[in-house]
Formats: sequence, structure tokens, C-alpha cells
Amino acid sequence: MGESGSGKTTTARIVVGLEHADEGEVLVRGRSRTGRSRGRAARLARAREIQMVFQDPYLSLDPRTSVEAALRETLSLHFPGRDHAQRIRQLLDQVGLGPRAADALPRRLSGGQRQRVAIARALAVEPAVLVLDEAVAALDVSVQAQILNLLADIREQTGIGYLFITHDLGVVRCVTDEIVVMRHGAVVEQGATAEVLAAPRHPYTRLLLESVPRPGWDPEAIAAARRAL
Repeated sequence: MGESGSGKTTTARIVVGLEHADEGEVLVRGRSRTGRSRGRAARLARAREIQMVFQDPYLSLDPRTSVEAALRETLSLHFPGRDHAQRIRQLLDQVGLGPRAADALPRRLSGGQRQRVAIARALAVEPAVLVLDEAVAALDVSVQAQILNLLADIREQTGIGYLFITHDLGVVRCVTDEIVVMRHGAVVEQGATAEVLAAPRHPYTRLLLESVPRPGWDPEAIAAARRAL
């Protein structure tokens, strides 16, 4: 977590292989995934391990492609030569969409439904890690809660790992087991979520917590603390 520009999305792009890290190492299931994947087979193998769900599902889905066709395209790319009808039904059920959604185009779906489709497409290849970059930020609060509950259920059922990128402390408390706080592209604090939020050690983490509006909140004092930091 961290403010806009803190390096959260860049970190996500490094993990999925869209950016190259200047230093450090990405490990998935104990194996290095730091370097660029060379060749189509290597890129597909990496994609099967790490999938990404973006903030705006409408932009990440083809507006001309139905839900079923989008899922079938992903499955055919990674598992050619199979009949994917049953797997598509399973994915729609897993994300809480009925069979009637299969023929729908993205514009016919609500924001929450589109995000469920994006999650289903990411889960199609059974990845080890799902990177969620502000995946509920564009949704209404009530819909956010539904998607977060869905993600919790999926994690319990599959054991998948989440890398959840957000600036929303409510989401952090709800979703995460461990937290990494970033500022200006560097990690300033990390640890168990409950421990970090209950007793933050770094002044920037404390500032983030104090910036959340609440009774007695003083925005001028927060602004002054930010300038001092």
C-alpha cells in the first residue's frame, strides 16, 4: 500500500513480467521469475503462474467479445485442443455469475459483474498468484464488499496467493495477511497486517493512518506533517 506514485503498480508490473527490475528477485513457488521470459512457451508458462486483474474491468475486456468467448479465448491459448464448455461453466459459477451471463457483452454488465468476469478469466489458468491492482477501487462500496467476499472465498477454496495493491486502508484490513508500505519506490515498512496497523514504526505509515478522516481529524495538521516528512 501507499500513495499514488509510491511504486505499487510498477512493482506489480515487475512481478507479472511487464517491467524489468533494476535489482532484487521475484520468486514464485521458490523459483526465480526475475528475468524476462524468452519465447512464446516461456511467456505462456509464466502467465499460467501469475495473472493480473486491473482496476477498470471495462478497459481490460474486449467490448466486442462475449463473456463466454473471452474465457474460451484464454483457455484455448493455454490449453489448445480441449473442449472448454464445462470449464467455462465452472468459472462462471466460481465467480457468482450464472450461465445467462455467458452470452453477454461487457456493456450489458454492471461494473461488479465485469470485474467478476475479469477475475474468472484470470483464474482460468489456475495461477499460483493473482495480482490485483486497485481491483475494487472503481466499484461502489457495496459492490466492493461483494467482490472482496468473493476473493476471500476463492482463496479459501483454491489456496491461491494474492498480491493486492491498494491505497484503501479498509481493503488492507479486510483482505491482507501481510502488508508492505511503499514510498517513493522503496519499502519503508512491512510485516503482519494487524501488527503494522496497530503499531506502525515508520512515520510515513503513521501518517497514512492519521490521514483517514475520523472524529477530531485535523487536515491542516496532517498537511503540515506531510510537508515535514
